[in-house]
Amino acid sequence: MRQYDYAAVYQSLLIPDIVGMVGQIHEYKGEQNLFIEAKADTLSQLLEIAKIQSTEASNRIEGIYTSSERLEQLVKEKTMPKTRNEQEIAGYRDALSTIHESHDFIPLKPSIILQLHRDLYRFSGTSVGGNYKSTDNIIEETDVQGNKFVRFQPVPAWETPEAVERACQAYNSALDCGEYDPLLLMPIFILDFLCIHPFNDGNGRMSRLLTLLLLYRAGYIVGKYISIEKLIEKTKETYYDTLQESSVGWHEGANDYISFTRYLLGVVLAAYREFSSRVQTLITSDLSKPERVREIIRNTLGKITKAELMRQCPDISQVTVQRALNDMVKSGEIIKISGGRYTSYIWNREREI
Repeated sequence: MRQYDYAAVYQSLLIPDIVGMVGQIHEYKGEQNLFIEAKADTLSQLLEIAKIQSTEASNRIEGIYTSSERLEQLVKEKTMPKTRNEQEIAGYRDALSTIHESHDFIPLKPSIILQLHRDLYRFSGTSVGGNYKSTDNIIEETDVQGNKFVRFQPVPAWETPEAVERACQAYNSALDCGEYDPLLLMPIFILDFLCIHPFNDGNGRMSRLLTLLLLYRAGYIVGKYISIEKLIEKTKETYYDTLQESSVGWHEGANDYISFTRYLLGVVLAAYREFSSRVQTLITSDLSKPERVREIIRNTLGKITKAELMRQCPDISQVTVQRALNDMVKSGEIIKISGGRYTSYIWNREREI
């Protein structure tokens, strides 16, 4: 059975760019904590937006969808799930809420992982939730011609309980000794978890919930206010590429965690940067409503839809948001990306050069 030596892996990650990213995250963490202490009430808006985005994005990565209206109702617990997709969305919502509200009291151990997985499937009416895989599973990939092939062969079912136990022990032992930064221990464990692939279904969503849990327990709570899951969804091709790269040779203990670690730290760093820019918009009270819409788009990396703008500006009417969008499209400040009900907008950064 594979050995889990987190101390040795940790040393291999101490390269300049990764150490630099860790340092930047430490600085952002300090800034965020100061702002939370001074302006906790101001952040309630970001918290609600992030819950919706996280629930939507983590499920959408796995092909689980519902309408924007139903999603918001489900996350706000104003309706019951009607379809299998909505059952899984509601389960993620509850597991995410548990981590948000009680992370200090949720240690990393196999029984906790099983409980979170049980909650993920609490509305499904099946026995999938809370049980390790009963048969061996494989991670498949489909090429451009539609042909499927095995990308990775996880731990066999009979080895799974012990593998999860060993990975949890390795993480906790490294953390408890106080010599290792949890920011670097976290991606090691998440990669191991995904390579073990302990469940018949829900491994990807569980990995994202556990990412948040480990970050929160270490004091990095940016994921409460900026959706880390959404940032992963936006870069999911890179996510899968780095996961593939870092899993080669995993069973023999010969894999290289650097690529996946660099990616995951990059996501956390992007979340802190977005938090910083969002905070600046929130605390600038003298902006008009159209100017607030403008600043949100300008500070968003990538596309944003009108629905997302409405969530971030609940006090601004749909008419005002649409008028601001039309004006910015005409002036060339933003670019409209048509897609029917999925029409989105992006800041025209070429115009700034």
